[in-house]
Amino acid sequence: MTAIAPQSIPMSLEEFLQRSETKPPSELINGRIYQKAMPQGKHSTLQGRFTAEINHIATPNRVAYAFPELRCTFGNRSLVPDIAVFEWERIPFNQNGEIENSFITYPDWTIEILSPAQNPTRVIDNIVFCLNQGAQLGWLIDPEEKLVLVFQPNQLPMTKQLVDEVLPVLELLQNWQLTVGELFSWLSFG
Repeated sequence: MTAIAPQSIPMSLEEFLQRSETKPPSELINGRIYQKAMPQGKHSTLQGRFTAEINHIATPNRVAYAFPELRCTFGNRSLVPDIAVFEWERIPFNQNGEIENSFITYPDWTIEILSPAQNPTRVIDNIVFCLNQGAQLGWLIDPEEKLVLVFQPNQLPMTKQLVDEVLPVLELLQNWQLTVGELFSWLSFG
């Protein structure tokens, strides 16, 4: 499925946030609305498994939580990363200790999984935007090329493609090691 082209008239963040949610979700970038591509098999598989793996490791000690398709609004943008990982202390909770619905902040780790119809430059721009706002780490996973572009503040992106390369994770998850080969092995059900 092809991503829908942006509307031609700029929209304010306030106007955008008053609109009904779309499926797949839309994002507001530089005053323009862009609808994300509909996830397909590889994208959906990696998103579900990766979210579960992070939460399995991070939630028992309450160090982080991974949210699939969570709207994050900050810096005059409203983005929906495929996976947004937040350090536990940055997760917004209400007075009753329940999670808030609105996340008016950047994720600590933003993970995007490239879909065939997705514009990679727009996705990279969103990852870099998150880093410039305070995110610690960004990944762009390309299931077709079997590579991960790793983005960290004040560094050039790194390409991780060798099967035994260990991928960098948030510092508080440093005891968890995931290789490129392990990540892409999740696509095989055999």
